[in-house]
Amino acid sequence: MNLQEQRLMKVLLSPHVSEKSTRCADDHGQVVFRVVPDATKPEVKAAVEKLFKVDVEGVQIVNMKGKRKSFSRISGRRSNWKKAYVKLKAGQDIDFLGGE
Repeated sequence: MNLQEQRLMKVLLSPHVSEKSTRCADDHGQVVFRVVPDATKPEVKAAVEKLFKVDVEGVQIVNMKGKRKSFSRISGRRSNWKKAYVKLKAGQDIDFLGGE
């Protein structure tokens, strides 16, 4: 396995499950992933196509700001993170549960 393939295996961190991501999946055929902070659109596209054996139509990336949180008198902040909206071609689907 060369360096580029190793990088692709580390780009996707996890699927991001929320009400908005479920709505995007139903309405627009998009899947939302949490990705590493330095991920690019071509890397995300290649990683999804390689790992899930699907055809990707497009990728949109969003930088999410970490929320401000306070713990008793100490004020803090969560880390910034990045998510990717991956549009699959018509008829394509990713099954995360591995059902039959």
